[in-house]
Amino acid sequence: MRRPWPGERAPIIVKVDRWRAGLPPDAWPDNFPSSGEVWRRDVFAVADAYRAGNASARQLLTAVLVWGYGPIGYGPWRAARSLGADPDGKRLAYALEEVSASAPDEDGLRTAYRRFRDPNHARLPWLGPGLFTKVLYFVGYRRGVGGVQPLILDRVVASRLPAEAGVGRPNGWSAEEWLAYLRWAAEQAHRRGVEADAVEMALRRGAEAGVEGVEVGDEPDVPGLVRLVH
Repeated sequence: MRRPWPGERAPIIVKVDRWRAGLPPDAWPDNFPSSGEVWRRDVFAVADAYRAGNASARQLLTAVLVWGYGPIGYGPWRAARSLGADPDGKRLAYALEEVSASAPDEDGLRTAYRRFRDPNHARLPWLGPGLFTKVLYFVGYRRGVGGVQPLILDRVVASRLPAEAGVGRPNGWSAEEWLAYLRWAAEQAHRRGVEADAVEMALRRGAEAGVEGVEVGDEPDVPGLVRLVH
């Protein structure tokens, strides 16, 4: 049985046959779960293969979008449009240059974010910040390194962020807003001795539960405790 990522409580459940039927065969990742249960660890495995040159940018994007859309009915249709606009994966590869080799610094993260938003570089249909920050997270996150790390910023996470996190709009965030959120999350993680993505996962759990406070560190393998409150 695959272990969840620390802080992750359940897999994303998808209809694999429906996804495979809706996407180009070359875009499906090798050894991706056929059970319909997709954990973060499964997507990180594809990202690791991409960085090692053993998976294509299109396979990487598919893995992220399957996890990101999950059971949403229009997911395969939108994913197919995103992939169709980059048939050789060159736009994606260009966007990910700064986060693929080593642990990216803030300048590299800023560059990657801006490329994903620029139609002359790597912007793809149906791939806004809520999805392309997922791509940046899976490719650029370095566990155990600490400091500023690429994290997911979507409407669910944004709805739980306090004002001091620096994200002021419901969507369409700028690169500087994303970086402000990453710095805030890094500070929260450092103060409590947890990974930065544990902060993101706690915000997500709080939004899904509809509660004002969010507990981080209640899992046995995530030490420390933080309460994030509006």
